[in-house]
Amino acid sequence: MDNRIRSAMASAAQGLIDRDGLVDAIVLAALAGEHVLVIGPPGTAKSEAVRRVARVLGGRYFEYLLGRFTEPAEVFGPVNLTKLRAGTVEIDTTGMLPEAEVAFLDEVFQGSTAILNSLLGLLNERTFLRGHTRMACPLRVCVGASNALPEDESLAAFADRFLVRVFLESVSDARLEHLLQAGWALTPPAALPLGLDLVDEFARRGRAVDLEGIRPVLAEAIRRLRGVGVNLSDRRLVRTQRLIAAATVIDDRSEATAADLWPLVLAVPTAEQQQTARETLHDLLEQVHSATLPAAAMMASHGAQARARLIVEIGEALLGTPPAADDETALRRWRLRLEGVLREIDAGFVTASLPSGLKELRERLAVMTGSGAAATASAPTSASRPPTG
Repeated sequence: MDNRIRSAMASAAQGLIDRDGLVDAIVLAALAGEHVLVIGPPGTAKSEAVRRVARVLGGRYFEYLLGRFTEPAEVFGPVNLTKLRAGTVEIDTTGMLPEAEVAFLDEVFQGSTAILNSLLGLLNERTFLRGHTRMACPLRVCVGASNALPEDESLAAFADRFLVRVFLESVSDARLEHLLQAGWALTPPAALPLGLDLVDEFARRGRAVDLEGIRPVLAEAIRRLRGVGVNLSDRRLVRTQRLIAAATVIDDRSEATAADLWPLVLAVPTAEQQQTARETLHDLLEQVHSATLPAAAMMASHGAQARARLIVEIGEALLGTPPAADDETALRRWRLRLEGVLREIDAGFVTASLPSGLKELRERLAVMTGSGAAATASAPTSASRPPTG
């Protein structure tokens, strides 16, 4: 493991509550030469996380918020008027997306047909074609963000260019104090830049990783996913090997093993299917590990389990530090926090099949908040939504 990468990512994630997995995933994609799609509600630190990683990676950065009326010139550059007078349609790409090495496109599916068509080649082949302009693009990674996946089938081919999918949710009740504290003190941390030379070095090493030993396991995993209705396009399946190779080399190994299988889950297109993949491949994913990208590996392979462990840690810490019995205001706030943890358990997990540690915590919380029998009776019989990474 290169400690520079781990230290740089820690600095990028500093103060971003529950976003270290996203930071790790973007770096993994950059080393693999792939792109990331981040889906989550507004105000969930998508933009801030990407900007932090961009500072760490270094290089030329381009960011733009797309809309229905965004003109191609705003993204790719204006027509060179001097050459236009001579009858040549050339684009001045100075400072625009075709010259960027790291890019962030917010509301990426809102772009016009003209923009999305040009993006297809730029993202996949790293080439920009418009008018008489033909140029190779130095793009290492592009992060697209949206509040939701598109329902329009015509956008499917474009969305498929983003191999890595990360689904975010608002910070939970249990971590509100952490969010408020971090947000109030939030100033961009001093970047610990890696530099694109190091990124490119790891990318070269990734192309030399031996994947022969992991391919039978990967094929088995794909067949299992198909058996439960999770189908990935042939392109996604083939390119997932790049992510596995990047996960291998970033941990300073040259031969992929079962420990490196976790990026497969990140390539699954929807949050619901990612959860299905975790459940279907649970025995294979128990073996995964990443010394350099632990948050992304945990997010991909143990979404629900990782969330359960975090809730247990927060709940135990709260129960272990009750306020003074005569401080009514502090007691009221403490109970509200306990109730917030209890609500998160009931909203995100099936009450009848809670992990043992979470089940014990829930029972203690119900007693402390005076909602024991009532809470159990009103708890959902199935999760209201599958926990996502």
